[in-house]
Amino acid sequence: MHENPASSLGYHPADAVTLPPWKTIASTVAAVLLGVLFFVSGSWKLTDPFTWSQALTEFKVPTALAMPGTLGFGIAEAFAAALIIVPRFRRWGALLIALLLIAFMGYFAINYATLAGKDCSCFPLVKRTIGPGFFVGDGIMLSLAALVWAWSRRSDNIRAALLVLAIVTVFAGVSFGVNANQHSGVHAPATITVDGKPFSLHEGHIFVFFYDPECMHCDAAARRMSKLNWKDTKVVGIPTRMPQFAASFLHDTGLKGGTSNDLKLMRETFKFVDPPYGVALDKGRQKAVVSNFEESEPAKTLREIGYVE
Repeated sequence: MHENPASSLGYHPADAVTLPPWKTIASTVAAVLLGVLFFVSGSWKLTDPFTWSQALTEFKVPTALAMPGTLGFGIAEAFAAALIIVPRFRRWGALLIALLLIAFMGYFAINYATLAGKDCSCFPLVKRTIGPGFFVGDGIMLSLAALVWAWSRRSDNIRAALLVLAIVTVFAGVSFGVNANQHSGVHAPATITVDGKPFSLHEGHIFVFFYDPECMHCDAAARRMSKLNWKDTKVVGIPTRMPQFAASFLHDTGLKGGTSNDLKLMRETFKFVDPPYGVALDKGRQKAVVSNFEESEPAKTLREIGYVE
């Protein structure tokens, strides 16, 4: 019995089927569109992982899983984008994108009651919120992925695809290292205005707390922090909106600290998505950040760095 030479070259009968030109064009256009969207989304996560890890905590992802989740999704999205752009890998890319979309829609459907209305802008310049429109948009992308899978040749050469994955993973590791170095080396402005007077951020231990006076999570976080023994640490609160309510917020929560309205200057230095958000400074240098204020935070982090007892 002789081996079919065509089979040894990776030829499959299904590949011999010639699709109408319009199907080939439609499949290619859909693949390029999905490839661009997922490449941008994945690259954004990999080049700004700390901001995205904070965003994941706001979507009820446990803090311990936020950074691994950011890197994992970033790698998966960028890898899927690379696969779907290359014709020989296109089916694999379409399948991976479909699985990612199903996972996203499933997660937000399960947590819809608590996440409805939250910003979910995975693509730059494209604003989306969790709601019916979110599922419609992802449903359209899922349909495009199915179209690409159905109207593309069978994928082959798993070793070459794994090489692409390795390249994306190395890029993710390098990007994380660069961001971690920059993140730990942030210097605060020398002086801001606190309670109407100049205040140095380069002296001693300072905890800067960004909050929204009308945010229930911020209120709960401030009430927990009011019970901590801050030792020699100074607390500076910066309202992200409604600054006229800053004094009443501190009074009602019992959090003792000064108030600064230098939001623009501080937010340009310490980038974050939404409050509550905290930055621990040691002589002007960022020592730690708190992006998630669950029951154990920020007390756990602040104790580890010696800012509270």
